[in-house]
Amino acid sequence: MDYFLVCGLGYLGQHCVVALKKFGVKVIAIEKQPPPQWEIKNLDHYLDRLIIGDCSQANILLQLPISQIRAALIVTTVEKINLETAITIRTLNANTRLVVRSVRDNLNFLLSNELGNFIAYEPKHLPANAYALSALGKETISLLNLGGIKIRINRLQVPGYHHWLSYSCVDEINNRHRRILSHDRQGDSPSQSIEFHCWHPEAKIQPQDTIIYVETEDNYSLNKGYGINPNRKKISLNFLYYRSLIQTKISDWVKKFWGLSLKQQVARVAIIYGLVVFLLLITGTVLFRFFYPGTTLVSSFYVTAILLLGGYSDLFDSFEPISTLPEWLQLFSLALTVTGTAFVGVLYALLTQALLSSKFQFYNKRPPIPEADHVVVIGLGKLGQEITKKLRELKINVLGLTFNPITSQSDFLDLPLIYGHNLVDSLQLANLETASSVIVVTDDDIVNIETALLTQKINPHCQLVIRTNGDTLTKNLGRLLPAAIIIDPYVAAAEVFTGAAFGENILGLSCWQEQTVLVTQYHIEEQDTLQGLSIAEVAYGYGVVPIIYQDKSEDEAIFLPSEDRSLMPGHLLIVLATMAGLQSIEAGDLKPKQWKLKIIKASSKMSVFDGISAIARIAGCSLKIATETMNNLPATLPVKMYHHQATKLKKVLQQNQIESVIEQSLAPIS
Repeated sequence: MDYFLVCGLGYLGQHCVVALKKFGVKVIAIEKQPPPQWEIKNLDHYLDRLIIGDCSQANILLQLPISQIRAALIVTTVEKINLETAITIRTLNANTRLVVRSVRDNLNFLLSNELGNFIAYEPKHLPANAYALSALGKETISLLNLGGIKIRINRLQVPGYHHWLSYSCVDEINNRHRRILSHDRQGDSPSQSIEFHCWHPEAKIQPQDTIIYVETEDNYSLNKGYGINPNRKKISLNFLYYRSLIQTKISDWVKKFWGLSLKQQVARVAIIYGLVVFLLLITGTVLFRFFYPGTTLVSSFYVTAILLLGGYSDLFDSFEPISTLPEWLQLFSLALTVTGTAFVGVLYALLTQALLSSKFQFYNKRPPIPEADHVVVIGLGKLGQEITKKLRELKINVLGLTFNPITSQSDFLDLPLIYGHNLVDSLQLANLETASSVIVVTDDDIVNIETALLTQKINPHCQLVIRTNGDTLTKNLGRLLPAAIIIDPYVAAAEVFTGAAFGENILGLSCWQEQTVLVTQYHIEEQDTLQGLSIAEVAYGYGVVPIIYQDKSEDEAIFLPSEDRSLMPGHLLIVLATMAGLQSIEAGDLKPKQWKLKIIKASSKMSVFDGISAIARIAGCSLKIATETMNNLPATLPVKMYHHQATKLKKVLQQNQIESVIEQSLAPIS
């Protein structure tokens, strides 16, 4: 029997024990100094054995059935102890999977090459991406870069003008670049647990429905997050869509302009003035050339330029009426002079500002505090620093706020920063009233709660993201601040460590619907629970979402691969999975297939031929079974499928003019 070892029963280690027990495995733990009371109640019930001692010592490790330790999660708070323990375990068992808590990337890479079957994570870095993305609002759940393929997970509450409303069913949203993860009706209470593929593919999309989907970043950028349907069916929907889009753009521009600093406003006014002056220069040149046929374009250009530079009196210096020039053109000439004078004033202001800025640049190294539409990160420990790094990579305007001295000021020279002792005064300096989001991630739960409540009072409309430590605190704070996003970093990190203990490579994580979704990479091997299965069986049978597939004979990975592909040793598959999905894969616990397809009639012999190919490909049966079924219509296909499989097959057959209906079979496949 295999055992799993947890070295270090701090907060992270305790959550690792709980997460491992969900897989139904035997768990042994080593702790040097057990606390009077565990953070997790009844932790002893989760442990098959607890050893008191130093986990880096060989004599302590030899008290274990060391030859039966499948994986060791080494998560003490002392990095030196973690690395010593990993090396000691490797000398005692060459096959144990080592999952280590460590922040030293270069050393971890070297140890991975030397020890083998070794992976290391820094728990405070793992959820940083989830915190950063939560601050962007409810629309963006996750951004991933997997082998050069940029992927985005989005949430959309369908507005009344959206073009998806013209689709006949929700399954039509799926294409080569996009895949639905969930679909919730308006008014339905969202499920507390994430279950992929539970949405009905033939449901009609209604306004205010919530759809979560994954797609490539290129596809998202191309369609501006919504997509433009080339086959628009309702002109009224398109008119409302564009009218709303234009109104939103204008409103955003006005808000952004008023939110700019004085320096930014002057720069924008100068750009606008420059464009106006350029247009007036062209217009004046054409008008003077038209009313004075004897002049040249160059002369007309010079006259217009003189007027723009304030030379009205140089050209019109007499009190006598100018009969050769229309009065409206004289008025236009005066307007040129006034506009040019204003432009010169703005130009002088910009030059003066530039000179003063360069003079005091030595004293003003740090950027100014943003005035609007910024994200405030409160708490600049390791987690807070990683969050600011992620946000700046996404080109987000960030303001840091800390109550502790920064050890390395040089690391934050290009970050607007507030360092204060008084919470209320610091929040006032942060322009919290106009901030778009606030992320509270100090190491003190009491400070986090106080800050969150003050933030909610000052700006109830901002997106609030809070760090907590403890299941009870997380639940209670969720009731107190229902609109806030509350993330316990160690709970999320524990799921990553646990997933890695089973030999999988966890590439990232996202937090949504109060659960963690892991991006997990599988290398298919002999006797693997995934070997020989089609991608459809992996997706619907294990409740995961395959997003990237690569055959060992192919150079490039495929995003959202075809579901009829079969997995063989050497193939690579990356999936989105919850802990429940990983547990199912580990145990080989496939959900039963309970749907069948009754094929009624085909319109022609060509339809029969195309139907045979579609049935064999999608249902995964032999050509013989498909041929016998199509040659004896009406008939029920003697192969059970998952619901989404059956729906897809029905749709393809319908395209080939074959009528069929889906029926549920209560008796599961054996």
